Amino acid sequence: METHGQGHLLAFYDELSPEGKARLLDQIQGIDFDALDRLIDRYVRNPVEPPRFDGLEPAPAYPQEPRDADRYRSAGRDLIRAGKVAAFCVAGGQASRLGWNGPKGTFPATVVTGKPLFRVLTEQVTATRDRYGTVIPFYIMTSPLNDAATRAFMQDNNCFGLRRHNLLIFPQGMLPSIEVPTGRLLLADKGTIAMNPDGHGGSLRALAASGAIDDMRARGIEYISYTGVDNPLVKVLDPLFLGLHAEAPDSSAEISSKMVAKTSPDEQVGVFCRRDGKTMICEYMHLPTELAAQRDADGRLRFGAGSIAVHIISVKLVEDLTRGGSFALPLHAALKKVAHIDPETGERVEPAEPNAIKLESFVFDALPQARSSIVLETSRIEEFAPIKNDSGDDSPETSNQLQSDRAGAWLESFGVRIPRTDDGHVAARIELSPLTALDREDLANVKLPDQIKPGESVVL
Repeated sequence: METHGQGHLLAFYDELSPEGKARLLDQIQGIDFDALDRLIDRYVRNPVEPPRFDGLEPAPAYPQEPRDADRYRSAGRDLIRAGKVAAFCVAGGQASRLGWNGPKGTFPATVVTGKPLFRVLTEQVTATRDRYGTVIPFYIMTSPLNDAATRAFMQDNNCFGLRRHNLLIFPQGMLPSIEVPTGRLLLADKGTIAMNPDGHGGSLRALAASGAIDDMRARGIEYISYTGVDNPLVKVLDPLFLGLHAEAPDSSAEISSKMVAKTSPDEQVGVFCRRDGKTMICEYMHLPTELAAQRDADGRLRFGAGSIAVHIISVKLVEDLTRGGSFALPLHAALKKVAHIDPETGERVEPAEPNAIKLESFVFDALPQARSSIVLETSRIEEFAPIKNDSGDDSPETSNQLQSDRAGAWLESFGVRIPRTDDGHVAARIELSPLTALDREDLANVKLPDQIKPGESVVL
């Protein structure tokens, strides 16, 4: 430890219980200190240059209903039916911003019954499984903070109809927080190194490290449908998207993405761009203001393809990016305030200013590493109603309204009379279960009411 300048991590070792000593040594043994030295040199002592965002062009995107859509849907259905597709949910977060004590996937998300997010997503998997008469494994990546609670929740609820051997749960990796400018690792308490999750890009490394990729290969899985946990309208398994990914002429079938049109130049979502012929995502804080505001002849934002963190990723690409235990995605450094124990005094320090680097990787950095990556547009009302904040944008209130709006639009297309407000929103609470309808067309076989009254709560 002294050789690597980290001897202070053992400053309080003699004060720890035998169990505490074992835990600290386990943490230490889990860190590659030679690799850590290289990270400290690169990100602390010799900070890397900020990313270059010149030469950007808007990325092309397939429209919501592209040419030959039926052919692509059929191809996607064939992949699902043949057992070539797995569902993968990134669910490492807690719902603390929502005032909820537990994993975000346990948060009650639906409009009337308050189904938890995990149930909404799992019911999509089971409904798709039953429709196509196939096996669809569901992989959930947690964090060390919520892994045990997630496992217990899913087990207590009988995996919401998913067979237990087809549900695989594993935690994401962690990286130590690095003090600036010393390069020392910080102690969260006297026996614990301060760590942070390695970012959503770390999900690819976790797939490999956990054995999930080996499990997929044994099952004959070729494609991974990647989603976050906080969007109850997400299509966990979309035949059109799968078919485009696998068969579109400009797709290398390595990684594909979905987008929605940005609502304004300053909406805080990443934007799909092209540079040097490669598709990439430029984070909202890095997109130059003059580009963010540009509009085309029809008044639409030129750089308006907002990412919703939904991808199809090939198993082979994950293998290529993680071959030999290495990881090909770059790390990004963020300067943050990290509370810690002073190794000299043993007192807890609550820094007033950012004092440490947290490193993480982003899954979208895989896009430019693909030979060719495509983007499919979708609409917010159909597929994007995230729950991130306790109020305002992307809150339970806005998500519930979008869920009702989508359900109302689907019902209207079958002649059901739906009450609406002056601004066009559905003036009722309507919840459609994935077990009832995965798509609008599924309602053709459902007994529907003639009308829904204003303020009524309806579950179908």
